[in-house]
Amino acid sequence: MTADSLHAKPGWVLMGGCLLAALASAVNADFMLRLGVSVSHLTGDLSRITSETVKSGGLWSTEASVLFLSVIGFISGAATAGFFIHHPNVELSRPYGRSVIAVGALLTLAHVAAFHSMPAACFLAAWACGMQNALATRYRGLVLRTTHITGLLTDLGQLLGMRVRGHPIESWKITTPLLLALAFAVGSMGGALLNLKWHLPVTLLCGYAYLGGGLGWSLLKRLQLRRAAHQATRRHLP
Repeated sequence: MTADSLHAKPGWVLMGGCLLAALASAVNADFMLRLGVSVSHLTGDLSRITSETVKSGGLWSTEASVLFLSVIGFISGAATAGFFIHHPNVELSRPYGRSVIAVGALLTLAHVAAFHSMPAACFLAAWACGMQNALATRYRGLVLRTTHITGLLTDLGQLLGMRVRGHPIESWKITTPLLLALAFAVGSMGGALLNLKWHLPVTLLCGYAYLGGGLGWSLLKRLQLRRAAHQATRRHLP
């Protein structure tokens, strides 16, 4: 048995996606509260870059520079995932564990960098979010996004409209974007509470969660492959 023979179970994929969405939104909430900068999606950042440039009379302001670094970081993270995962569909043979560990390492570095350079911290956090968002963008015909919900809510509204119209839309196609959007909202609330009420290092805590989750997945995957190989060997013994 090889990694290619491992199958992605819908429930596990959805649960993993919800956990990733919650963590990314917590990180984004942390940066929004501390700097007013989003690191998990680009729509607002691109709009603010242009508006800040116009407001400053065409000059490149400090805030515009930070926002630009976030955009470049997000694109760089997506490119990193494309280089190492090089497939948009969920396939468990891909190195997701190591990729999630890398996301955790980037967020940990972002926490450390924040003490010296907030632009660098935004760049690293956006890199982590871009990498996560591009890990697996399609599953069972649906487009998966785990760092922002605009596309998810678009899919949800479209599918609901089609369902009302009488089209035979399967229930899981509606519950998947709904649960991912809810997970994002819960994660954002959790990140805000950790930041405002308990004054905890949200980005660092999320980085640890990614590191632990990625390591756990890698170990579990190796254990399953080893067990399957052992069973296959026993079946072929005389």
